[in-house]
Amino acid sequence: MTRTAPTSSPTLPPAVEVRRVRPADAARTRALRLEMLADSPLAFLETLAQAAARSHAEYKARIAETSAGDRIAQFIAVADGRAIAHAGGTVIPEEPGVTVIFAVYVTPAWRGKGLTGALTEAVAAWSRAAGRPDLMLEVVVGNDRAVRAYEQVGFVDTGVRLPHPTTAAMTELQMRRRA
Repeated sequence: MTRTAPTSSPTLPPAVEVRRVRPADAARTRALRLEMLADSPLAFLETLAQAAARSHAEYKARIAETSAGDRIAQFIAVADGRAIAHAGGTVIPEEPGVTVIFAVYVTPAWRGKGLTGALTEAVAAWSRAAGRPDLMLEVVVGNDRAVRAYEQVGFVDTGVRLPHPTTAAMTELQMRRRA
């Protein structure tokens, strides 16, 4: 696999803060999760109805879990008090040196402004600090917009194809880069 360096991303607008979630972010993160599922229903591993049925207490517990530690984390971009983008990272037992990036989403009005790169770098810094030098993600074959966005931040297609975890008719491609 050839690894490429990430291309430089545009400077984020000064009103945008990219950071790890905090326990107080439960409501804004839930709102973004519902938006992302409505906008891209096949890109994530649950339905809008499943996410909407989850209680605020469940969201709050999940955010508390992902706000600290080195096994799973969520990062958000916030502007004007609203979460406008998200990316998570987690470990997988099969590859202890790899962080899997999951649930990458940028609200439509903020696409093309460097948030995918900024969130990827936040996950990468967290991954390196935890001793994991590589990043991996999976994206649905045919989601060319997402593939291009990931290529722009240094990911390369490994050639690995996997069945989609929830939709049998779909396939995912694997991409990797150094953290």
